[in-house]
Amino acid sequence: MDEKERANEILQILRANFTLPEWTGSAGAREPFQTLIRTVLSQATNNRNRDEAFKNLSKKYSITPKALAEADLEEIEEAIRVGGLFRNKSRIIKELSRAVLERFNGSLDFVYSQSLSETREKLMSLPGVGPKTADVVLLFCAGKSVVPVDTHVDSVSKRLGFASLKAGYETIRKRLESLYSPKDYLVVHLLLIALGRRFCRARNPSHDSCPVKTLCPTAKLEAHQPSLHGLHAEGYP
Repeated sequence: MDEKERANEILQILRANFTLPEWTGSAGAREPFQTLIRTVLSQATNNRNRDEAFKNLSKKYSITPKALAEADLEEIEEAIRVGGLFRNKSRIIKELSRAVLERFNGSLDFVYSQSLSETREKLMSLPGVGPKTADVVLLFCAGKSVVPVDTHVDSVSKRLGFASLKAGYETIRKRLESLYSPKDYLVVHLLLIALGRRFCRARNPSHDSCPVKTLCPTAKLEAHQPSLHGLHAEGYP
């Protein structure tokens, strides 16, 4: 089987083994600025802490560029403390909010109407917004044809042989987009994350119980050479 066939067989197996969120079918329904803030809060923490931080912040302030640009920095820090790295994240939230207010009149509605490349460039010009954060907004809010690559997607893509261990963000993103249909990009993103969290953990992968082990070159290699188990993690975030 060729690479596209293998990639899509992996996708079908993952669909059968993981439950997708109910909102999966409504990509494009999320508000872009709030999604930016959630993505900042998600850095170096789990979803539970991110959601708790966002909830706490929402209780103190409206999640709008104006409200957060004018908010007290120490109050933001206290609200999002549970998510970790709260001082750095608070600073980014303030700078990001001020930039959206000044450059785009407090609105990110351009993500819906402008081209993917133009929108991506504008988003990445904002403080604290890298390619992953921009792509999350493009996919989740505007339904653009892009696959965000977080740490799980990065490591899983490398283990599955879709990209080399030294591949960077753009190489992995373009490779995944070449293997899958645009209509599946959201599902691909979510299911590769699910696989990374449950089975394909960076430091201690569970090859034996992984549902796609028969299609995974790393699992096959380590089955024949157990001493390699975990060594592949050296190239992963």
